[in-house]
Order: sequence, then C-alpha cells, then structure tokens
Amino acid sequence: VQLQASGGGLVQAGGSLRLSCAASGNIFRINDMGWYRQAPGKQRELVARITSRGSTNNADSVKGRFTISRDNAKNTVYLQMNSLKPEDTAVYYCYAHVCTVVNGFSCADYWGKGTLVTVSS
Repeated sequence: VQLQASGGGLVQAGGSLRLSCAASGNIFRINDMGWYRQAPGKQRELVARITSRGSTNNADSVKGRFTISRDNAKNTVYLQMNSLKPEDTAVYYCYAHVCTVVNGFSCADYWGKGTLVTVSS
C-alpha cells in the first residue's frame, strides 16, 4: 500500500491550497483517513481526520478554515485549506488506516511522504 500526497506549495497569508492524497495497492478497505502536520522544531500534530462514513474531526487551530473530505471510489482524501496563516507552515502528512487481505486479513496505518506548505506573511 502506498500513499501519494500532492498540492503543497508557497502561498501568501489569507490564501488557499488544496492537498490531495491517493492510496493505492492491495486495498481491501480503508477506515480512517487524515492529515497530520509537523512544523520546524515542533511535534507532529493532527490536523483533521475523516471516517469511511464521512464523520470528521478537526484540530481547534484549523476549525472554520480547513475542510477534510474523501472520495472512497478513488481512495483519496483531500484537505481544503482557506485563510492560511504563517503558523500553518509545516510539512503535511497524510495517513490512512488500511485493511488488506495479503497473507491473511490485517489492518495498519500507512503514511505518505509529506508535502510542504509554506505561508508567507
């Protein structure tokens, strides 16, 4: 199973970006999907997560500005980021809790490599 994230870049404060993350491989089922971020010198933190049924959970710091969504047919999760602030600057990592049936049934968290978001003031 592989996760490929895209959509990061440089944007001015107040601007918007949309991140995408597609899962591929021998996938039986994807449960939760989501995004974490890690700013320089800080610990990785949860940004948003979404269940397979569409229930979402956002960090307080991004509520009202970021929206997480997913397309189950495409095994893809999105993060629409609006009203970006310099403090949103970080590497954003997507994850997915994936169940496979290779060598028996098993589930595990898989991570993308991260995409850099830089917000200038």
